[in-house]
Amino acid sequence: MRIISIGTILFALILFLNGPLQAAPKAPAKGAEKKTEKVEEKAPGVSVPSLGNDHIQSIDSPHPPYNSKPPTSGPHVPFVAKWGIYRQQIPNELQVHNLEDGGVMIQYDCKNCAEMIQKLENLGREYLKMSQMTPQNGRFGHLIVAPYPGMETPIALTAWGKIDRLNEFDEARIRRFIEAYVGIDHHPRHTE
Repeated sequence: MRIISIGTILFALILFLNGPLQAAPKAPAKGAEKKTEKVEEKAPGVSVPSLGNDHIQSIDSPHPPYNSKPPTSGPHVPFVAKWGIYRQQIPNELQVHNLEDGGVMIQYDCKNCAEMIQKLENLGREYLKMSQMTPQNGRFGHLIVAPYPGMETPIALTAWGKIDRLNEFDEARIRRFIEAYVGIDHHPRHTE
């Protein structure tokens, strides 16, 4: 009768559980390298350093200047603009509070671009309507579409600490920005 060593039994058990041992993979031939690394998708927009969450009494109250146009954080009044579609500019000190409350602003500055404005407004209406359908979609109601004269580009998307400037209407890019940031509250967390 043969005696089987414990080492042989463990080896067989490992082989059974993990499958057969395989030879090390061969190096690919020159010029035949395949990229297998996963490319992480970058968050939409550009980060803008935070200017904080200080409240001021009115839109006329003096405060340090904003560090982007339109603003993405900083001093703001203690109330928000109603979410929706506007035909006039929302004051900076008001829209910043909307951003703090999880809002996304879609703003435009262009002449003779009624078609583009219509597309932006329709997209905004779609999200606002979606927000009323189910509680899970409620966050999409935190959206404003409005003009903003004097911007660097015809369209600017803003969220708290983020901005994306567009030279033309790009529905996929706008949707990606909205869906990444809308509904995320940015009020300071107080720990006790």
